Amino acid sequence: MQTGKTYQRTYGQYSQCNQYGFGYILVLFAIAALGLLTAGAGQVWHTTAQREKEADLLFIGNQFRQAIRSYHDSTPGETKQYPATLQNLLEDNRFPMPRRHLRQLYRDPMTGSTTWGLVKAGDRIIGVHSLSDSKPFKQVFDRRDEALSGKLHYNEWIFTGATATATPATTPPPPAGATPAAGNKPNGL
Repeated sequence: MQTGKTYQRTYGQYSQCNQYGFGYILVLFAIAALGLLTAGAGQVWHTTAQREKEADLLFIGNQFRQAIRSYHDSTPGETKQYPATLQNLLEDNRFPMPRRHLRQLYRDPMTGSTTWGLVKAGDRIIGVHSLSDSKPFKQVFDRRDEALSGKLHYNEWIFTGATATATPATTPPPPAGATPAAGNKPNGL
């Protein structure tokens, strides 16, 4: 009879080992599923964050566009001028009381820098663009920004304050890794 007890004891231990193995496999599947969910959530978070940055870039770009137009339109006399530097948008000293066309020099939401690509006509700034060469999600724009449709990189999103009568000599955005043009960075930043 001792043989039967040994068999029962061995069989019971064998059954218990199977249960531990099955539980271990379930835990591995649960960890794998959790990893997939976390990766999916990370991708959704990244996409949402980039779309928010795009919305910020559109807002800030349009602030620059309006400030450049305001500077141009408020030029005293008949010969209208665009600003020579971005600092001129912060403090326009062409008047007895300085005017502010822009509240602050905004950071580029795509790069985090206050350095912007400048679009110039001669030595005057007529527009700005991001220096990021990342690919945008947004491809369809409202009427105000319809010129941005179909652009493949953020540095092609040019926000120009030039009026319809101006014929600017625009320069293409710098290639990735290029040093921005002198004067893009405001003093003291």
